[in-house]
Amino acid sequence: MNGADRLCDTLLVNGVDVCFANPGTSEMHFVAALDRKPEMRCVLGLFEGVVTGAADGYARMADKPAATLLHCGPGMANALANMHNARRAWTPMLNVVGDHATYHLVNDAPLTSDIESLARPMSHYVHRIATPEDVGPAIGQAYAAAMSLPGVATVILPGDCAWGSVEPAEVKATPVPAFRTVEAETIREVAAALRQHGSRAALMMTGASLRAGALETAARICAATGCKMYGQMSNGRIERGAGRVAIPKVFYPVDMALEQLKDVDLLVLVGAQIPVGFFAYPGKPGRLIHDGCIVTTLGKMGDDLVGALDALAEETGATKVEPAFIAKAQSETALPTGDLDADKVCTIVARLLPENAIICDESVSSGRVFYQQCHNAPQHDYLQLTGGAIGEGIPMCVGAAVACPDRKVIGMQADGSGMYTVQGLWTQARENLDIVTVIFANRTYAILHGEMRAVGVNDFGRNATLMLNLDEPALDWVAMARGMGVEAARATTAEEFTKLFKGALGRKGPFLIEAVI
Repeated sequence: MNGADRLCDTLLVNGVDVCFANPGTSEMHFVAALDRKPEMRCVLGLFEGVVTGAADGYARMADKPAATLLHCGPGMANALANMHNARRAWTPMLNVVGDHATYHLVNDAPLTSDIESLARPMSHYVHRIATPEDVGPAIGQAYAAAMSLPGVATVILPGDCAWGSVEPAEVKATPVPAFRTVEAETIREVAAALRQHGSRAALMMTGASLRAGALETAARICAATGCKMYGQMSNGRIERGAGRVAIPKVFYPVDMALEQLKDVDLLVLVGAQIPVGFFAYPGKPGRLIHDGCIVTTLGKMGDDLVGALDALAEETGATKVEPAFIAKAQSETALPTGDLDADKVCTIVARLLPENAIICDESVSSGRVFYQQCHNAPQHDYLQLTGGAIGEGIPMCVGAAVACPDRKVIGMQADGSGMYTVQGLWTQARENLDIVTVIFANRTYAILHGEMRAVGVNDFGRNATLMLNLDEPALDWVAMARGMGVEAARATTAEEFTKLFKGALGRKGPFLIEAVI
């Protein structure tokens, strides 16, 4: 037995049975060990950003980490953007980064780099394995760190630690510390503050507090105290749809968010941060609450947020109160017709959404009405881009589909950001994943047009137009998808899109619709 075998055994005993991989030479012993473990599902990504994006989507739905296999510092550098998104989503992820043998580092070979320094900004936990016998404990500790934060754990595996011999030993599961219990005094203080401020108070929620049960508890607290509730602007996963709580999110445009939160005098953070603008703009505030707003914390990430909400419901007398904000089922209405635009695409998807679907949303500017339209759709899980590092959507669909093979995954994908990780379509085809990808083909970086206007530039010259548009030449998503093994078709009218989307919902396997808007 070598260190790579011990690594696989430690992953498996802790329930980590999926590995998204893009291996290189220094990881061949790990690949060989994976070959000896048929219970480990190995999924190849053709680019490291696909690997970490898929691991992010997988863990959001599986509530446990997948392993990733990355090749040295440059390979991990390719993966960093979606590690950043996972960190912002508080997603458990366990990265294994291969490196040169310990004794070879002194030679400064071409792929040598400072992996720790590269990994640390995007990881909650970083550890370099020192010896073959260190492999098992290190992987166990990384698993516990990923689950208990929850967050991104990165382990660096030198080649000689992978191929070096280890003594046979029983491999046991690593205990994971329980989430911290919120103190009773905090519960009492928050309850008193909510009673005092009533309708001018709001819960700001994220993480586990956005699951259906916790949302219902929060909605009971709202009904009992009169307070409002919001999801923060970007969240890893929200359980929503008809019969569940229709929780609004903080708006992306600064002016809209300021208007949305202007009457909030008390903000209670439930795992969330104080809402801030995605960017700074001349003459506009960075924080989206007014200066006199009181901010208090019910619980932070790593706390038992669900338990804290339960305790707060008891303290406020909300346990037997009917929850507020429950969404009713959508009524039967005619689907849009005529020339296709972004809003019509969103409406059709929301109206036809199948029960128990998973939405992976990287529609960026084109899909801003979509979240609101899905309040009354059949029950579904909503996953979104969290850290603003575009190129998350296509691989996130891969991970979600691997985690939940019995559920239809629908990717709402902007065309410009889709090009960052278009290779993920190949993985969708290879694994025959049940994914419908909707491409908003506006052939421009539409969000950047809006950002230019937000800083006062309304007339674009030749250089700005060249940097913000994707129409010279236009991207051919149907050809790209088919070239990677995914069936695809193009829609230019609402009727064409409806027909294609219904057809894609009625079949298994990946399908891409290029919606020309």
